[in-house]
Order: sequence, then structure tokens, then C-alpha cells
Amino acid sequence: MTKQDLAACHDRIKPYIHRTPVLTSTLLNEISGAKIFFKCENFQRMGAFKMRGASSAISKLSKAQKSRGVVTHSSGNFAQALSLSAKSLGVKAYIVMPSNAPQVKKDAVKGYGGEIIECPPTLEERERAAAKIKEEKGATFLHPSNNLDVILGQGTAAIELLEDYPDLDYIFTPVGGGGLIAGTALAAHFYGTDCKVIGGEPFEVDDAYRSLQSGKIETNITINTIADGLKTQLGDVNFPIIQKYVSEIIRVEENEIISAMRLIWERMKIIIEPSCAVPFAALLREKDRFKDKKVGIILSGGNIDLNNLPF
Repeated sequence: MTKQDLAACHDRIKPYIHRTPVLTSTLLNEISGAKIFFKCENFQRMGAFKMRGASSAISKLSKAQKSRGVVTHSSGNFAQALSLSAKSLGVKAYIVMPSNAPQVKKDAVKGYGGEIIECPPTLEERERAAAKIKEEKGATFLHPSNNLDVILGQGTAAIELLEDYPDLDYIFTPVGGGGLIAGTALAAHFYGTDCKVIGGEPFEVDDAYRSLQSGKIETNITINTIADGLKTQLGDVNFPIIQKYVSEIIRVEENEIISAMRLIWERMKIIIEPSCAVPFAALLREKDRFKDKKVGIILSGGNIDLNNLPF
């Protein structure tokens, strides 16, 4: 990966994404002791950063591949992102979703033009169903986080943040499947000036934290977290990038996630989902270390079930 790869990716997807705003809050700066710059991907098309990676991956396909469509398995944001990206680029999208996925997310996928294939709610069943579509339709499988074009696309949020604020000391992101933090780390390496990338992760699903400790991809036994977007694990494409370029991962408790989420809702008057609050919670947990530092935080998304708020 080079700076040119990232720049070319950013140019390629600009017609299909929003350049999201960066917001600040004097009060949250006072509470944290740091100078925080929130990159608001909750204002991205379909409500999350994943629009970037999906647009990047589809736009790289050949004409023949585009004519046969794309397939993924996802219960949430990538399902919506791939559906909308495919629609924007005139490509058919097949989305394998577990039967227990929230109806609001299924409705969103349909609204964006994706064709849903339901399956039992296990990873094995999801993969089997996606493989069947790939074989029958000739569609190209796109992984939500373990695909280099997706990773480069996710990194463009940090490129924009660093174009606006080139002297950031740190960028914090949540860690789920690893695509966002890997892309962010590449962007910080090539566009930042000694800008370190730190991940936030719930204690309840701390596979990435343990993976960095052990040097191999770890899994989770329990996934009992409110941060439903962070229940996935790292992959063999993004893990080496994370090992090389990510400084550390800070783990947070469930009550810290809810508290951070509530602060942003109350003080900034914007909607974020629980996964999105995790990096801010990580900063608050270790705030003495980041006093007076310039910190970028990627607010990853705002797709939340308003009937099921944690406060």
C-alpha cells in the first residue's frame, strides 16, 4: 500500500460519498482535557463510514464483474452500504442477512435496492449462503472489512480529517472487523505527522486487543455488548496492517460506552450508535494521558433503533 493507492481510492469514490463535517465541542474538550475533532461519519450516506469502503470495492470491479453483481453477508451497516453503493453504480447487490437481523435494517437494505437472502443466524450459514449466490449468479463476494479495496475506502475518512486538521496527535476509531482502524492507520501513516492511531474496544469483545498481545487473530467466546457493530473479528488482510501501524487498543466497560454515547447526544445534539461512542469512551477512560493533545475521533455511524435506546 502506498499514499498513491489511498489518494486514487479517494478520488475514485468522491462522486458517491459525502465529505462529512468535523465538529468540535468546548464542553467535551473541558471534560476530556483534550482538543477533540469529531469526524461525523454518522452524516455519511446511509448513515455510516461503510459507504466509503463499499463504493471503493464496487468501483474497482471490471465491467464483466459489475454485470454479474456483488454479494456480501452482513446484518447491519455494510448490508446497507453495499446496497446503496451498488445502486449508485448500477450494479445488482445480493445481501445475505441472518433471520434475526433487525427489521429496520432489512427495510433499509430493501429501500436501497438490495436483494435479501435470509439464513439461520450463524457465521457458517451466512458464509454458505453467500458462497451459493456467488456460484449460482457469478456475483463477486465483497467482505465487509477484510478486503483491501474496502480498507482503503474506509481510510478516506481519516484522509479528509487530516486534510482539515493536519497536526493531529492521535486519531481514535472503534474496532470491530478491523477495516476502519486499518484504513485509518494507513491514512495517518501517509498523511499525518507523527499521528498515532488508537482503537477503542469493549471488554466484552476484546478480540483485537488480545490479537495484538498474542500476535495471532483471536476470537470471542461471548459477544455480550451494546456495541452491536463491534462483534466481528479481525481478518488476515487487515490484521497485518493493524499490527504494523496501530499504536494500541484501549478497552472500555459497557457503562462507559453508554455514558460517552449520552454525552455526545446531549451536548452535541447529534445521533450516534453505541459502537460509535466506544473511541470517545476510550479517550475519557485514559484522559490524563491525552491532556492538551489534538485528538481526532471517527464517529463511525448513526444507525440506531430509536425504540431501543440504552438511556
